[in-house]
Amino acid sequence: MAPRTRRSQRRTDALSRERIVEAAVDLLDAEGKSGLTFRTLTERLATGPGAVYWHVANKSELLDAAAERVIAGALVIAPAPPPISPRDRIRAVALSLFDAIDEHPWLAAQLSTLISRDPSGSVTPRIFESIGQQVRDLGTPEASWFSAASALVHYILGAAGQNSANAVSARTLRPHGDRGEFLDSVSSAWEDLDPADYPFTRAVAGQMRHHDDREQFLGGIDLILAGITATKDRP
Repeated sequence: MAPRTRRSQRRTDALSRERIVEAAVDLLDAEGKSGLTFRTLTERLATGPGAVYWHVANKSELLDAAAERVIAGALVIAPAPPPISPRDRIRAVALSLFDAIDEHPWLAAQLSTLISRDPSGSVTPRIFESIGQQVRDLGTPEASWFSAASALVHYILGAAGQNSANAVSARTLRPHGDRGEFLDSVSSAWEDLDPADYPFTRAVAGQMRHHDDREQFLGGIDLILAGITATKDRP
């Protein structure tokens, strides 16, 4: 039994859970969820399946760990010159999450699965805390803390997830085109709608054609923050 224990310890030292999860993130980025298998993972790590199973029980656990790793990194915000206001901190956290979801196309769907299946796990409280502390520091009435933080978190994850899905769709529909061509085609389709039925959509078609995704996203954050700030003045 002793030799086997020593071999297991050497295997554990040589192949850490951190290395496995890092390799999984790389595979997910390159091949998507379907491309992440224990076979491809062991080939990338130049090891046997037993060494991986020593640290990770199954693919579901591996996907969760990959999402947790990316989110943990996204929530490490570089320190800014003081003083940084709660509003600026919220914008920084929101944009970091937006960029992480944009950079990792598989992340939005995995986050949705993880948050709905295990809201008490590490991801949901970590995101909620990073936003909630700033909501509190804005001077928001305590009775509104949960609603205000929830509104921000739902917007951040929803808007970032939709942006990521749009990018994937654009690449699928126009594999040799770019974002500008995709937006131009959609905008043109909006402009051709019946003006009696779609007056607003036709009116904003030009804005949609030339918008910047990150600026639009932050504009939504600012609108929510304006509403949260207004709660301080309510009786």
